Amino acid sequence: MKIAVLGGTGRIGSQVVKKLKAAGHEAVPHSLSTGVDVITGQGLEGAVAGVDVVVNLTNSPTFDDSSPAFFRTSMDNLLAAGRKGGVGHIVILSIVGVDKVPDLDYYRAKVLQEDILKAGPIPYSIVRATQFMDFMDSVLAWTTEGDTVHLPTTPIQPIAAQDVSDTVSEVAAGTPLNGTLDVAGPDVFPLDELGRITLNARPDGRTVVTDDTAGMFAAVQGDVLTAKGDARIAPTHYTDYLA
Repeated sequence: MKIAVLGGTGRIGSQVVKKLKAAGHEAVPHSLSTGVDVITGQGLEGAVAGVDVVVNLTNSPTFDDSSPAFFRTSMDNLLAAGRKGGVGHIVILSIVGVDKVPDLDYYRAKVLQEDILKAGPIPYSIVRATQFMDFMDSVLAWTTEGDTVHLPTTPIQPIAAQDVSDTVSEVAAGTPLNGTLDVAGPDVFPLDELGRITLNARPDGRTVVTDDTAGMFAAVQGDVLTAKGDARIAPTHYTDYLA
């Protein structure tokens, strides 16, 4: 198949392009650096014209209250271009439990993205993944004060980027789900404990203290960011990732 990967030069997108090509598909990466802008629409019609599938991995540059506007505009532009270009399947990447955290602007924005896709005219698939292992360094940095990292006990089920890209690639090459597939890492940790495991493996002088008011994950209630039901469980453990 001919597959356009928007955001195809990023962490997940570049791996998806590589995997799809290895499977024999014609996968083409598109991004701002290749002249495709999902906000202005520049280059978008040409990028998706005549393709079988569009994988949209573009992301808001901010996590604040400007993020809904990014996803509304980008999805409206993509659906219009995709319909004109005869696209038969659109795939997006979202977050497990995203609709259960209404207090976070970015999570509300991702729900908006999902809803626009569902209401659109093109068959679709939504892959929801748990928190990326790669993001743990950023999570630690967000709540570091001096030599102390403040983290809540929010349950987290980290997943490796390679496992996410495997799932996205598989879904892109398949029949549209017209629904959602959840994929998660194999282990659940309280976030504060995950921070300690990370710093024990790569000590840098910081220590973790438990603080259920610290950082964006303090807005998460219970275990809503962990997989439920028939979610797919990926193979890579966090200890393997650290190693």
